[in-house]
Amino acid sequence: MENKDLRTLLSELHDEIENIHEVDEKGLVLLRDLNADITALLERSEENPEPANVSIIQNLESSLSHFEVTHPSLTTLISKLLESFSSSGI
Repeated sequence: MENKDLRTLLSELHDEIENIHEVDEKGLVLLRDLNADITALLERSEENPEPANVSIIQNLESSLSHFEVTHPSLTTLISKLLESFSSSGI
C-alpha cells in the first residue's frame, strides 16, 4: 500500500473514531488507544513509511472484535487497515 493510501485510510479511521459517541467503558479504552496508535502512525508516515508494530496490530484486532456488531463502519475501516498491513508483510 502506498504511503498516501495508508494516510488516507488512517485519516478515515481517525474521523470515524471521532464520530462515535455511544460506547461502553471497554470500548472507550479501546478507542482511546486506537486513536493514539493512529496519531502515531500518521506522524510516522510523514517521515518513514514503516507503519506498524505488534502492539498496534493487537489493538486493531481487539477493537475489531469489540466493535464488530455495534459499529460496522468502524470495523470495516479497521479490517481494511489490517488487510493492508498483512499484504505489506506486517
